[in-house]
Amino acid sequence: MSTKYKALDIDQAYFITITTVGWVNVFTRLSQKMVIIDSLKYCQNQKGLSIFAYCLMSNHLHLFCRADGRYTVSEIMRDFKKFTSKKIIETIQSEPESRREWMLQYFQKSCEHLTSEQKFKVWQDGYHAEEVFSNKWIKEKINYIHQNPVKQKIVAEAEHYYFISARNYAELDNALDVFVVFMG
Repeated sequence: MSTKYKALDIDQAYFITITTVGWVNVFTRLSQKMVIIDSLKYCQNQKGLSIFAYCLMSNHLHLFCRADGRYTVSEIMRDFKKFTSKKIIETIQSEPESRREWMLQYFQKSCEHLTSEQKFKVWQDGYHAEEVFSNKWIKEKINYIHQNPVKQKIVAEAEHYYFISARNYAELDNALDVFVVFMG
């Protein structure tokens, strides 16, 4: 597998995107969003993931992050995706979901080609990781992350979207603590 977009360096910050299979809009219910937020909190507290910016959309997650060295970003993303996949399926099965049957069938069919014994596939293989290389790049990526819900016309101002670090940067209540990067 190519390492072009893999987070392999320890102590390096990365812009990461992980996407649901088929870009299925999974994160439309609060409980599904909280699976992701709670899992990110766990990664911060137990695995040493430092998050500088994030945005959880209905079918993908953007992160600007770094690992503290206990685990690599690659290891953290692997474990995060594995755990959240199981929790997302559990939530679809146990809570009200009008698309339950369709989603479960889609996620089941998405792993038919796999050699491993897996019942459901929620996330696309791998993740897209770009290494941070300049202050200009940091500013561009944080802006890109924060403009996601604005571009989708979900909100007019990024900080009005709850599942985004723009709220942290605006010093508003938020779903997830992040390290705010001063971009003067």
